[in-house]
Amino acid sequence: MNAFLFFIFLSLLHPNDINPQTIEAGRRGDLYRVWVYFDKKDFERIVDLDSASIERRLKHGIVGPTKNDYLINQSYIDQVKRLEVEIKNQSRWLNAVSVIADIEKINLIKKLPFVKKIEPVYKHTKKKSIQAIGNRNNQSRDIEYGSSYDQIEQINCRIPHIAGYFGQGVRVLYLDTGYELGHNAYDSLNLIAQYDFINGDENTANETDQEITDNQDDHGTICLSVMAGYDPGNLIGPSFKSEYLLAKTEVMADEIYQEVDNYVAAIEWGEALGADVTCASLGYYDWYEYDDLDGNTAATTIAVDIASSLGVLCVNSAGNEGDDPWYYICTPADADSIISVGAVNRDGTIANFSSRGPTYDGRIKPEVCALGVSTYCVRSNTEDIYRTASGTSFSAPLAAGAAAVIMSANPEWTNMQVREAMMMTASLSNSPDNMYGYGILNTWAAINYQFTTEIKDEEIIPNALKVFDAYPNPFNPTTSIRILSESILPSITLSIFNINGQLIQTLKKETTNARRMNIKWDGSRNSSGVYFFKIDWPGGSRTQKITLLN
Repeated sequence: MNAFLFFIFLSLLHPNDINPQTIEAGRRGDLYRVWVYFDKKDFERIVDLDSASIERRLKHGIVGPTKNDYLINQSYIDQVKRLEVEIKNQSRWLNAVSVIADIEKINLIKKLPFVKKIEPVYKHTKKKSIQAIGNRNNQSRDIEYGSSYDQIEQINCRIPHIAGYFGQGVRVLYLDTGYELGHNAYDSLNLIAQYDFINGDENTANETDQEITDNQDDHGTICLSVMAGYDPGNLIGPSFKSEYLLAKTEVMADEIYQEVDNYVAAIEWGEALGADVTCASLGYYDWYEYDDLDGNTAATTIAVDIASSLGVLCVNSAGNEGDDPWYYICTPADADSIISVGAVNRDGTIANFSSRGPTYDGRIKPEVCALGVSTYCVRSNTEDIYRTASGTSFSAPLAAGAAAVIMSANPEWTNMQVREAMMMTASLSNSPDNMYGYGILNTWAAINYQFTTEIKDEEIIPNALKVFDAYPNPFNPTTSIRILSESILPSITLSIFNINGQLIQTLKKETTNARRMNIKWDGSRNSSGVYFFKIDWPGGSRTQKITLLN
């Protein structure tokens, strides 16, 4: 159809008809993939929540169902189905369904009285990660970590491992292209559930001939290994003892495009199953303008914010557009509750491809950085071969793994407390910018982060002391704690406990005429591991984790 005839066609449309140009972003050949938003929800039916989801919500003070738990009105769905269109996904959070239909059927849907609006389901051409094949065992500096040593050490996650924190007790939802779990690094993976949002089944590996041709499950397999892999001497992920939910959401056929509605459906699925952390190396920008990066526009961004409001910590790659005309982060990395992750090399220098901030409304992005240049990972569809790969796709699972480790060490913390701890202890926390965000992660420092609270004048406790962090920490064999007071120091008791809560030693300092004190502990007679300083004085106390490395 030439341009003149196309103009005549548009002019003949009913005033309430959909203009094809407005949904062009959802075009799939002669059909369109669109969101159909409804006006009301069914407030008599709610989603079934896993006990892990209920427990997580209770920790965040959420009791009973929220508005996001009520299901879509089934009569609305049935009436859309009667128009003989294909419904791909349902989102109770957005109160919408995604459908595939021709323009005629979409116009019929638009005329239904309960339809609020119709928008395209976005797709985009994905920039492939920079990848290089690595040799197995090409580095043996660490007998346990093998060639993954640098990426673990850079985010200071080796000490938490020594302390016994491996992400245990934390449930992670991973969203990607699919997962082939036959590699040795996945032998001990604690898999709770998996779902293929592309084919609608519980197999997240390659299924169809087209998926095999496109190597559909490659990207997800290698990204997941960076976070969850466990093969001592070769590859150790930060959170290899976490529980995992695997979602296959990203279509790799033809132009290599992703479906936004699969992402939304997957994050709703994972939240209901009790996910504490989500990780996705996905991003969308082709059909957005920069002013859409406001934290409130993209469907995936809205879904992330809803998940966060329910106590889930969402982690997403910032994007690989730093050296492209787009330059900025991709959605949903623009969410104000997310941890978006940039990529650095082994020297800590930002990668050229790592997407930059700020958001359109001026917020600093990304939040943090981790190794995304030549990151060590498995080679998919093999049993024992490894490789390296580059992109924010690989720095994101390191950050998500660190988050799971921090949660494992501090199970009482909320998702936003973990986010704050990660940002406020990163390498540039005092001077963040729009290349590195708050800097390179420091997992151990985040575990030991002290939250500040505002104290009103009338709430000041007599004999209030300023207790500094133990230094050095980790230590061998001695460490000390410095204490300051505006008045004469009271009697102070320092107790040392092991990780099991058993008292190891008590050091007591009587009242002196001084206003400062330095209490030293010699741990040379004790084995390596995590210990706790507990300082008590009249009017207050403080506990701090310390690590002895013999």
